[in-house]
Amino acid sequence: MTTSIDTSLTPTAPAPAEDVSEANRSVEAASQWTLMWWKFRKDKLAIVGGIVVILYYLVAVFPEFFAPKDPFAFDAQYTYAPPQPLYFILDGRWNPFVYGLRFERDPVSLKKTWTVDYESRIPVGFFVKGEPYTLLGFIPADRHLFGPVNSGDPFYLMGADKTGRDVLSRIIHASRISLTVGLVGVAVSLVLGLIIGGISGLIGGRVDNAIQRMIEIINSIPNIPIMLALAALVPVGTPVLQVYFFITLILAMLSWTGMARVVRGRFLALREDDFILAARLDGVPQMRLVTKHMIPSFLSHIIASITISIPFMILSETGLSFLGVGLRPPVVSWGVMLREAQEIATVVNYPWLLWPVTGAVVIFVLSMNFLGNGLRDAADPYAN
Repeated sequence: MTTSIDTSLTPTAPAPAEDVSEANRSVEAASQWTLMWWKFRKDKLAIVGGIVVILYYLVAVFPEFFAPKDPFAFDAQYTYAPPQPLYFILDGRWNPFVYGLRFERDPVSLKKTWTVDYESRIPVGFFVKGEPYTLLGFIPADRHLFGPVNSGDPFYLMGADKTGRDVLSRIIHASRISLTVGLVGVAVSLVLGLIIGGISGLIGGRVDNAIQRMIEIINSIPNIPIMLALAALVPVGTPVLQVYFFITLILAMLSWTGMARVVRGRFLALREDDFILAARLDGVPQMRLVTKHMIPSFLSHIIASITISIPFMILSETGLSFLGVGLRPPVVSWGVMLREAQEIATVVNYPWLLWPVTGAVVIFVLSMNFLGNGLRDAADPYAN
């Protein structure tokens, strides 16, 4: 007679002590950045957000290659053309194409109505030849990531605007302006925050009180009215490049206070730490003490603050341009495109002028927030 043993009730053997100690030693020997990466990669939303943000900025760097058309090229014959759905399979084979468009006029209202021309197929390819451009401003090229095989065929994946310009191409090109405004604005506010916040935290006393009262006054002023007032001071005939830097400077001047307070608080806490006191006793100069010891100790917090500040900058630029006091045509930005579609009749009759731009802004802001939250949590790898 044989007896069976229930293995489910048998206790599992604990992990060998050597493996546990080895894992503990690896954690203890890991650098701060390694611990941050280990914690960051556990946040799946942050990983997805980071990938989306990288793709956005990749498109912003090379918009001429990713856009199927020139953002200023127009065709009056296709004004307010609706989006053309992209099909990938034809007769059971991979053969991307879109159907053509044709319009008719109502005999009573004379309104133009678009219909799909199922007898006309426009083949679509990848890495096709199209309108020539200069990549990065100095490399001549004519290849586009995707587009019609015959460059003269109508191709409007997201529709056309009131002058027959491709909405998708304009959104791609607008990302360069809107996304770089966030980067440049955050860079300026970061420098101001580090300098002013560092002075406030290191010197203290009356200087600290004066700086903190100034920050409180700036924060007490509503951002939107002051941004509108400052942006309205820019003359209408100002060159486009100057308007871009004016708007960026305005956004930076109104957003440096948060970074300054973060830096002040960290400097106040760090200047009494043992390693800072030891560095001072060794005769380390003040500037080297700040740049080599204090700022690197909370660099992760600065990175997290930057990623959270960039969406604010982009939304502010979009809002100013939408209200007509920011960037203006012929500049192509997300705010300028939203302003062109702000009329109710336009949104009702031609919704493709609004929802693609809104979707691009919302997706980027959400992705940046996910990334910022992940970096903020990873900045303190020892927290649960």
